[in-house]
Amino acid sequence: MGIFSFFSRDTEEDQDELTLEQEQPSTLIIGRQAETAPTGELFPGMRIDAMTKEGEPLLSGRIIELDGESLTLGRLPGELSFKIAPIDSTVRLSGYDKKLIPISLSASVETSSRTALKLTNLKIESHAENRETFRLPYSAPVSLYRKDDDHYKNPEECLLINISTGGCCVQSEYIHMEDEVLRIRVKLDEYAPLNFIGQIVRCVERSPGKFWYGVLFAQLTEQEITALNKTLYNLQMGIKETRIRTSDDDHW
Repeated sequence: MGIFSFFSRDTEEDQDELTLEQEQPSTLIIGRQAETAPTGELFPGMRIDAMTKEGEPLLSGRIIELDGESLTLGRLPGELSFKIAPIDSTVRLSGYDKKLIPISLSASVETSSRTALKLTNLKIESHAENRETFRLPYSAPVSLYRKDDDHYKNPEECLLINISTGGCCVQSEYIHMEDEVLRIRVKLDEYAPLNFIGQIVRCVERSPGKFWYGVLFAQLTEQEITALNKTLYNLQMGIKETRIRTSDDDHW
């Protein structure tokens, strides 16, 4: 696969779409129609990140209205206006529920304004209980380093597109080749920088001079997976962390 080949998309994610159902007015339970489907609960106040069908980040909001057939997102505290989304366009949604279960959905835009986004036709997009493949869309600074730069002296400044416990996607102006092994340092909000060893497994030129790289992390321990999932959940919920891990091991 060449450097300009597009990111692959799991076919199981496209095929595994289940209709949502309502359990009670204030919440929405998903994944109850098949034993193999993910479970999760949408609730008012929950942070939801939306992206276009093609994977471009669109907006981050919180649920302000919710019923069995639709949900409405409003602005997060301190955030400015939303981007306007085309009516009837398809968007992809992701978030964490109160039990730290990641939820990934697709939906259709019913109405879109600078302050609210109403969505219908909610469908499960992927098996979200698989924490290693759930990707959280999140824009944050990322620095890439050569593998032999174990003192992190020569950073290549990039932008995080999404992240999971299995890897991340970054945008860079630099050219890298598939299978290249790098050191990655990610700064998520007010948390201490996270350090990983990763291998480039996918790459595409999204626009002239801007490349998106899919990076596979070296396998994390169960403790590291749990800690990173907690960090991603806190980011989704707007929870500020004051006690954070600061070691400079290969993974953190």
